[in-house]
Amino acid sequence: MTARTLVTGGSGFVGSAVLARLRHAQLPVLGVVRRAVPVGDCVRGPGLEGVGDWSQLLRGCGVVVHTAARVHVMRDSASDPLNAYRAANVEGTVNLARQAATAGVRRFVFISSIKVNGEETAPGQPFTADGRPSPRDPYGISKAEAESGLKALAAETGMEVVIIRPPLVYGPGVKANFLNMMRWLRRGVPLPLGALEHNRRSLVALDNLVDLIVTCIDHPAAANRTFLVSDDMDLSTSELLRRLAAAMGVPARLLPVPEWALDTGAVLLGKRAMVQRLCGNLQVDIAITREALDWCPPIGVDEGLRRASEGFRA
Repeated sequence: MTARTLVTGGSGFVGSAVLARLRHAQLPVLGVVRRAVPVGDCVRGPGLEGVGDWSQLLRGCGVVVHTAARVHVMRDSASDPLNAYRAANVEGTVNLARQAATAGVRRFVFISSIKVNGEETAPGQPFTADGRPSPRDPYGISKAEAESGLKALAAETGMEVVIIRPPLVYGPGVKANFLNMMRWLRRGVPLPLGALEHNRRSLVALDNLVDLIVTCIDHPAAANRTFLVSDDMDLSTSELLRRLAAAMGVPARLLPVPEWALDTGAVLLGKRAMVQRLCGNLQVDIAITREALDWCPPIGVDEGLRRASEGFRA
């Protein structure tokens, strides 16, 4: 009998998509949520903070896919954001993983973040899976510390750990800045981003990320490895907006405002960090992922954007 897979964050953007993929393949799976009222056929589990007891949920599980986390937010209201992130993303993750090892779980797949590598790349110098971590914000720091804790636990217990670091993930149900971009395009809002033709940013469609996660559940070469993931096609900000508009069937009203003017306006409005992300580079090299797992993204950027726009319309 095939051991089941436990998926945390079962109602989340990534976790729900992983559950749907495994259920479609008719594989034994258990989704876990933190809500008081379970969502769908997921069950309620311990909160991420503290030392919750996962022992009952881990019985009969061979793999844990850990997508649940205290997610990155632009304006964190916590009085001590780093400690808040550590409580959920470090202590909560290591607590779950240690109980998984005790329960005989064979493999722990951890969804980390490209923020472990850093916030931006120099032109033509993408992040790599074996590059030196350089997290800058509390979220990235917490993910890096969780990775270190998992690697130490793997060495101590023999449980296999797989780490996946995605960049921006988009797809049906996407939220935050990507959702705002779709809203602006649908409303025909003129966007001052038409001159951003030379930066390059890596993204990953939700279906591509889910495909890699499912691959890492049982691929023998994935054990105790770290993988970066993307659509393997980097876009400038302007090109992304044009392709997204085309997928939505609306015109892209892009004004060619120079980058220096954007930066000046951002400083005046207190939005410099957001503009730097729009203007800067963040590229990832997935060569190690492709070679180690014989894996490539199953869908292209335009198909991923089409699926995201369909979800937006729905």
